[in-house]
Amino acid sequence: MSFVFAPSPDAKTPNTTRKIHIRRLYDVLHICLQRNDVKRATRAWTILAHCKEMSWQTMWMTGVHILAENLDESEKTSERIEFLRVMMLQHPDDRENILKELVLRLIISKQYSEALDDLELYLPSVPYQDNPLLHLYAGLLSLYLAQPTSQHTTLTPASQFQFNPSGLRNAQTFLERAKSLDPMNPMTEAFLQKIQNLNGASARPDEESEKSDEEALEGLHDTPKRKRVRTASN
Repeated sequence: MSFVFAPSPDAKTPNTTRKIHIRRLYDVLHICLQRNDVKRATRAWTILAHCKEMSWQTMWMTGVHILAENLDESEKTSERIEFLRVMMLQHPDDRENILKELVLRLIISKQYSEALDDLELYLPSVPYQDNPLLHLYAGLLSLYLAQPTSQHTTLTPASQFQFNPSGLRNAQTFLERAKSLDPMNPMTEAFLQKIQNLNGASARPDEESEKSDEEALEGLHDTPKRKRVRTASN
């Protein structure tokens, strides 16, 4: 555990009483978190956030952990997501890590489309475009959203298992970018292989349909001609 005002051997001026109290309060905060005493941890974090010696933006990971702990799960998740969006603006030096946390929170709350929208917004720009994990998240979200849905009752048995081609292409693009940035990640290669298998499976029903249509047409052309009935001669 690192301390905010840990004494250094070459310090020429002693710590003030205020700094000593802030250091102890910082220690209390982490002890409460380790003991899962969220109520006291929240009080300690609130006091530290109001101290001019502390940068509360750099404490965003602690803040998102203890934020809205007294609310129900849905409101708690909503408050934390909103807090992370504010941190994206207030703390630009750590935006990559904040975006990772934001995407994970959106996924936990089953807001998959919104998570993908945020990734597509930031990934084209620096420094996000060189982050393999963010591209992996985008690829997996695209693959998940490309799944066939069972909401429409008019789907034929063949089309029920067809993935959205556009979604598969997007997923493949994101995963290939993730692979180029981190070639040693086995998960990326596994899902790229999965997409190749899905592309092959989605093409087979169309081929079988075309084949059956051709066979039906050939059957029409090969219909045997009616034979003339020979009449008995008188």
